[in-house]
Amino acid sequence: MTAVAATSTLIPTEPGTPFEGGFFAGRIRVGAAEYALIVAPKAEGELEGAWGKRGERVDGADNWNDGHANTLAMAAAGSKIAKQALALTINGFADWHIPSRDELELIYRHLKPTTDDNYTYRSGENPSALPPTHAYTETSPAQTSAEAFRNDGAEAMEEAWYWSSTQYSPYTAWYQYFDDGDQNNVGKDSEGRVRVVRKFLIN
Repeated sequence: MTAVAATSTLIPTEPGTPFEGGFFAGRIRVGAAEYALIVAPKAEGELEGAWGKRGERVDGADNWNDGHANTLAMAAAGSKIAKQALALTINGFADWHIPSRDELELIYRHLKPTTDDNYTYRSGENPSALPPTHAYTETSPAQTSAEAFRNDGAEAMEEAWYWSSTQYSPYTAWYQYFDDGDQNNVGKDSEGRVRVVRKFLIN
């Protein structure tokens, strides 16, 4: 992935702020590098489909924080939805991908659309987030303060589950619900949603 380093003064502090082709969703670490995570606009950046072939392990799609690497591996293995994600050009940027498990969690934590209580059994633990986060409580995270991402807002995530690009087993992959934040896994041949993201290198 091509990325441009930036000084921290250029990076938004409020989730939902327009930034680099989409909307700022928080900071995440991949290896030794720190990135700003950017969520695509809903109109251009939402896809639906199966993750891939059930029963087939995809080498290179086990990353919890590097969704771009996962998506490349998925596409190489024949995943239609991964190929669609990689083919997108949105607002002049062509490096969109399916978010990893930890990238997807960051979106829920900072851009939660609902006022529903959160699922509290281990969902929300994110060692890749900056700063790292612990499991949800019933009330934290609360509904996002970004109006466009609240229920019925133009950019709001649907109250449904979304695919991550992180493989759980040869048969299933991780997903996250955007009503209560539940993180779990489901058959790769299930039909689910994707909201693509890109990353901007901070340092």
